Amino acid sequence: MSATISRRRLTALLASTAAVLAVGALPQQPAAAAETTPIGFGAGTTGGGSASPVTVSTLAAFTSAVASDTAKVVRVSGLIPLTGQVDIGSNTTVLGVGSASGFTGGGLRIKESANVIVRNLNISKPIAPADGITVQKSTKVWIDHNSFSADRTHDKDYYDGLLDITHASDSVTVSWNTFKDHFKGSLVGHSDNNPTEDTGHLRVTYHHNQFSNVYSRIPSLRFGTGHFYDNYVQGADTACHSRMGAQMLVENNVFRDTKIAVTTNRSSDVDGYAVLRGNDLGGAATEISQTGSFTTPPYSYTAEPASSVVASVTSGAGAGKI
Repeated sequence: MSATISRRRLTALLASTAAVLAVGALPQQPAAAAETTPIGFGAGTTGGGSASPVTVSTLAAFTSAVASDTAKVVRVSGLIPLTGQVDIGSNTTVLGVGSASGFTGGGLRIKESANVIVRNLNISKPIAPADGITVQKSTKVWIDHNSFSADRTHDKDYYDGLLDITHASDSVTVSWNTFKDHFKGSLVGHSDNNPTEDTGHLRVTYHHNQFSNVYSRIPSLRFGTGHFYDNYVQGADTACHSRMGAQMLVENNVFRDTKIAVTTNRSSDVDGYAVLRGNDLGGAATEISQTGSFTTPPYSYTAEPASSVVASVTSGAGAGKI
């Protein structure tokens, strides 16, 4: 009898799968399930791929392991103190071991590199001028399931950015991370005076991230194209900031205890553009001086409704959740 039931269940499962494939769709994973490949502008990033992993627990070993452009998977075991930043070569996956590994005091720099994945790290208190992660002149980058943090007890310039993406970097996905207790969260495009380099680049997707007690730059976007969906923002003064002609699609996010959820007309001589849909603003104001034209991202994705975002993000974002 049990064999007959098993065959029936298998037949039903195969039939269901065939029906889904026949209409050209795939079954949707639970929102909190960790993706194995990036969704968004960073799609196609493979990092070190199937290279045999090496595990490091010291700064010297880590610096040596990530330096080249050959395919490599570097596992970080334990919390490593940093002064400044460590440069990451192309074709690299950096992966934290467990839920408490990573770096403190400084950060990582992905400069003039391509095809880099950073996952499952704790990155804390990046003392200026070091960002937690800096992406410069780089393409195909996936920043996923990391926990970024500092504190709000120091002056706003004591720490640098938690994640800054600048100098014509492109094709980046930032997913399922937590950003906590900081003034300057995530800057995309470092200066109003860099249109020649940045225009046509700085395409970044942020999805399923949690920003908690981060004052601003969630993100701040100049010149580029940003898709900000299914994120949870708590305790911000100014969250999404589109400026210098940037195009931003802000979709199905939740804002709580936030003063300005989205602005396009602050701090720069040229306003940005924004399109808002499906958000739960939680009483936050918006300042939209220009409605954008970026409404259909050039990739496949499923934006879950704002009503389920808090549960998904709080259970699934951050280090130790993959």
